[in-house]
Amino acid sequence: MQIFFSPASPFVRKCMVVAHELGVADRIEKLPSAAGPVKRDESILPNNPLGQVPTFLTDDGQVLFDSRVICEYLDTVHGGGLFPATEPARWARLTELSLADGMTGAALLARYETMLRPEALRWSDWTDGQLDKVRTGLEWLEAAAPSFGDRVDIGTIAFGCALGYMDFRFPSVDWRAQAPSSAKWFAAFNQRPSMQATLPVA
Repeated sequence: MQIFFSPASPFVRKCMVVAHELGVADRIEKLPSAAGPVKRDESILPNNPLGQVPTFLTDDGQVLFDSRVICEYLDTVHGGGLFPATEPARWARLTELSLADGMTGAALLARYETMLRPEALRWSDWTDGQLDKVRTGLEWLEAAAPSFGDRVDIGTIAFGCALGYMDFRFPSVDWRAQAPSSAKWFAAFNQRPSMQATLPVA
């Protein structure tokens, strides 16, 4: 198995956390890439017309993207149970995944605005609007986090990667003050070996 890899991507990290939890991370070859929203990595395009990470190559030659598909593939093939098979738990975990990915995507857009766009063209209202999605997502998470307990599934993994990305790219945003229950849950979850093994690197 191979994955087009970026050590800073929260979506790549989510796939690798899943791989670690399933015990197959050492079987995945990390292919270096330099995918970006403006200058795309030509080496990815033959496999993924979007030129994005993560892009995953299975042992039988199938190409998978995006991170949700890759995570469910790994879980299905390796029997991890990180995606519940039956409802209503399945729909609940997929909804958590969608919210966490939405928060992460919004944070990425805010990052692009502040770091990639020329300074004279930056729009602070855009950045504020994206980070406000993170804020309202945290409101939902704050109500739900006390019930997470020691759950390890695609929902909690996705939230862990979302909050980890906020710490990585937006250390000045004190999300813990807004969401102390979420912060308490994250402090414990972030100590899992899978999370520690995938900490983002600039």
